[in-house]
Amino acid sequence: MQTIRVALIQCRSPAVQQAAIDQVTPLIKKSHEDGAKWVFLPEACNLMEQRTLQKQALVKSMTEDCFVIAMRKLAKSLSINLGLGSVIVQSDQAGLSANRSLMINHYGEIIASYDKIHLFDVDTPDGKSYRESQTIKPGDRATIAEIDTIKLGLSICYDVRFAALYRYLAQNDAHIMMVPAAFTVPTGKGHWEVLLRARAIETGAFVLAAAQGGLHEDGRVTYGHSMIVNPWGEVIARLDHDEPGVLVADLQLDEVMKARHLIPQLKHDRPISL
Repeated sequence: MQTIRVALIQCRSPAVQQAAIDQVTPLIKKSHEDGAKWVFLPEACNLMEQRTLQKQALVKSMTEDCFVIAMRKLAKSLSINLGLGSVIVQSDQAGLSANRSLMINHYGEIIASYDKIHLFDVDTPDGKSYRESQTIKPGDRATIAEIDTIKLGLSICYDVRFAALYRYLAQNDAHIMMVPAAFTVPTGKGHWEVLLRARAIETGAFVLAAAQGGLHEDGRVTYGHSMIVNPWGEVIARLDHDEPGVLVADLQLDEVMKARHLIPQLKHDRPISL
């Protein structure tokens, strides 16, 4: 039986990269002190800025972003595997950024990246409007990161509403689904836990959901409530607040095989037509 200790970082990312480094570094070090060899950050962990002009002035390439550089060095110095839930970096299309998840191994190497496929273009129940597609270029492929034979399916926030993505990752043998997020408060209260548990049940995988939480410098308020769900759909660890913090849990990876053996749904697809 293989067991790994993971830590989720819940934070309230500032609008500049250096301030974001200063916020998450002590939380990552605390995770390491608590014995976690796998540490995961939320969406937009390098900067939270939705005002277009300010955002454009801050965004750097992935190789030049000081947050990414610092996190690679920190992963190597602590000898941990570090998942940057997503960073906002330059894309290959002028005028648009990428919302990009990065998996860094314990040597400080970026071994996988994933650009958010499903962009949040939504008018929420509290009367606010979000148009992520105005500044972000969508990705077009799924990604599985593999470290030490453990396979992690990468996703970001709004992706959690698109079950087909997770089924595809599970059918390609992902054991853990990453769902870093910066959920709005109305949708978080109504849907966050339900969606995370559903994705775990449907795939027979662990779901790790590190979240942003609270009032950010750009005026946005995010839901928090980071959560870890086992392959049977049970919440095994959670933070019941929006404040920065660390959530640690031990994952027994044989639970993935057990859940998929008991309910072999991933093998039972049938063609559908109208």
